[in-house]
Amino acid sequence: MNIKKHIPNLITLLNLLCGCIALVYASHGDYFAAFYFVCLGIFLDFFDGFFARLFKVASPLGLQLDSLADMVTSGVVPGFVMFFMMKNSQHEIGTHEIWNYLGFIVTMGSCYRLANFNIDTRQTESFIGLPTPANTLFILSLPLILQYSDSLIVLEVLTNQWVLLVITLCSAYILNAEIPLFSLKIKKFNLKDNALQIGFLTVSLVLLGLFQYLGVALIIIMYVLLSVINNKVGKKVTA
Repeated sequence: MNIKKHIPNLITLLNLLCGCIALVYASHGDYFAAFYFVCLGIFLDFFDGFFARLFKVASPLGLQLDSLADMVTSGVVPGFVMFFMMKNSQHEIGTHEIWNYLGFIVTMGSCYRLANFNIDTRQTESFIGLPTPANTLFILSLPLILQYSDSLIVLEVLTNQWVLLVITLCSAYILNAEIPLFSLKIKKFNLKDNALQIGFLTVSLVLLGLFQYLGVALIIIMYVLLSVINNKVGKKVTA
C-alpha cells in the first residue's frame, strides 16, 4: 500500500474538518475561533497541493476533494457568517427574515468560482478573480472588526444591512470577475522582478501590525486594487 498517495488527500480532509468546526463556532457567535479554524483550513489547503507535487501523486480525485473541502471552508463558512451578520444587524432592509438569507450569495459565488477554477486553464500560474480563501478571510474579518472596534462609525457601517448586502454582492462579483490578480509566487531571486510582491508583503505585515483584523480586510482590498493598477500599467507598457 502506497501511504504517500493518501497524505495529500488526508490533509485536504483535515481542511474540510476545520471548515466544519468553524461552522459550529460561527453558529455560536464565536467568530474568533471560527476565523482561526478557517485560517488553519486555508493553511492545510496550501500544503495538500504542496505534498501532492512533492510526492508526485497529484490525481483527479485530489482535485475534486480539494474543491469540495474548499466549498465548506471557503464557501459555506463565509456565507454562514454573513447570514448571521445580516440577522444581527440594526439597520435592516426590511422586517422579513428572508433578507438575511441573501448573505448566502457569498456561498453561491464561491461555488461558481471553485467550479470554474477547475476547468479554467488560464489560472495555473496566477488567478483571475479573487481566490475563495482570500474572500473568506475578508468576510470573516468583518465581525471581528466589529467586535474589537470602539468606533461608532464602524458600528454604524457593519450593522447596516444595506452595507452588508453591498459587500455580499461585491464579494460574489469579485470572486468571478475577469480581473487578473498578480501572483505572490517569487520565481526569480532579484528585486526588480519581485518589487510588486515584496512591496505588497511588506505593507501587508505593517497593516497587520497596526490594525490587526481591520488589517486583514485592508490587505485583501489592497491586493485587488494593486492588481487592477498593475494590469492598467502593464497594458500601457506593452501598447
